[in-house]
Amino acid sequence: MRVGIDVGGTNTDAVLMQGNSVLAKIKTPTTPDVFSGIVTALRFLIEREPSALERISAVMIGTTHFTNAIVERRRLQPTAVVRVGLPATAALPPMVDWPEDLCAALGDHRFLVHGGHEFDGRELSPIDPEEIRGVAREIVRRELRAVAITAVFSPVNNAAEQQVAELIRELLPDVAISLSHEIGRVSLLERENAAILNACLQELAAKTVSAFQQSLVEVGIAAPLYITQNDGTLMSAEYAARYPVLTFSSGPTNSMRGAAFLSGLKDAMVVDIGGTTTDVGALIQGFPREASVAVRVGGVRTNFRMPDVLSIGLGGGSIVKSQPLTIGPQSVGYELHQKALLFGGDVLTTTDIASAAGYFDLRARKGGRAKLAALDPALVAAAVDQIHALTEDAIDRMKLVADDLPVILVGGGSILIDRPLKGVSETIKPEHFEAANAVGAAIGQISGEVDRIFSLDELSRDAALEQAKDEARAKAIAAGALAETVAIVDIEDVPLAYLPSSATRIRVKAVGDLAIIREGVSS
Repeated sequence: MRVGIDVGGTNTDAVLMQGNSVLAKIKTPTTPDVFSGIVTALRFLIEREPSALERISAVMIGTTHFTNAIVERRRLQPTAVVRVGLPATAALPPMVDWPEDLCAALGDHRFLVHGGHEFDGRELSPIDPEEIRGVAREIVRRELRAVAITAVFSPVNNAAEQQVAELIRELLPDVAISLSHEIGRVSLLERENAAILNACLQELAAKTVSAFQQSLVEVGIAAPLYITQNDGTLMSAEYAARYPVLTFSSGPTNSMRGAAFLSGLKDAMVVDIGGTTTDVGALIQGFPREASVAVRVGGVRTNFRMPDVLSIGLGGGSIVKSQPLTIGPQSVGYELHQKALLFGGDVLTTTDIASAAGYFDLRARKGGRAKLAALDPALVAAAVDQIHALTEDAIDRMKLVADDLPVILVGGGSILIDRPLKGVSETIKPEHFEAANAVGAAIGQISGEVDRIFSLDELSRDAALEQAKDEARAKAIAAGALAETVAIVDIEDVPLAYLPSSATRIRVKAVGDLAIIREGVSS
């Protein structure tokens, strides 16, 4: 047995699964502290299946905690940013295009030093140990506890980043260091940005992961904890504490993976309607289509793997205003059951509109039915039209072809959709659709990825591809995948005409089943 949990802005969803079957599920309001909501969900699942307490083999959690910290500019550590690239790269300093308020939250602690490599791994300039020790002494003076290190072309040759990290640790043995080659892809500024975001979240990540682990202890679950990544796979709790940025956009990714699992479709559009937003993306071979351009997080350009997802301010808690008619982006969020008309509140939401239109029948609280009956039928009809139009427009914007495509509807807010959608060949709302995000977390696999530049003057294209495949498989197995289940799911090679030596960028992704589940431990 395994448990999947997805902590959203409005609801915390959880499922208990055995094999391909969902044994129990719950949707409970997300609590301000997040963790007590997880405990509530876990206790409910165990009450439904008491034997599960001793049989759960793994718990998987998806969270927006770290994304929210960046967006809200809260709980971020002041961070030392060390770029290894002089005499090159000085024209555009670190954090050159960051929002001013986010720069202020991290402080102005930027350092440029000599070192780095060319695209083919040749040394750009030698590292000066005394120069690095001088930077380390300044970091000590400023009392900084987080450092982000980025070297030119470190995904090709990471020796410079490793050497600088070792020199800094001579003076700061307990400092949290983020190395860009472990996080981002080729492209200096975006990779550096990803490393900085990761570094400033280190303290929060340690506390958050510890709290997640404590919630399992409180309920009495002894199974290992995994955190979902933004590519639809899992990482250990310890790995998540070290690389919190890899959780960005894991919520929409969980929903898309869950949609593929529940519907049986591997290639389709997915519309996930939650309490606050609607996320629209495309499935390719059962995994979310990845963004092909730099993705902004909190106003910062990054280039680590992210799903290609469009989010709009439409959800079950979206606030509806009548003059003029507007829907969202404001939402009552986790206070839906207190503020919506249906539940005796005084805020008109999309859930009220769908109920008044007869789409579903929820138990209303005192006075709720009377408030819905008093709504103008013309307002209800116009709001229903706008809800569907917003959804159709989002689907159209995310399609890469003009043909009608199948759409999988998931998320608790998908009760807002109750008629055919334009541009859609078939609308599928699978069983357990409202808990697809938690299901996606529960079925998570383990991945390994390689993104490097190879010189084809030194080896053939086929040899370079095989080398990249072997490295990706090894990374997946090292992360906890069962070796015999690891398969290559994505290959991309792009010749780089602007570089000499027949340079080619090769990206390979391998995915395998979590070993502890496949082997049937306590399942």
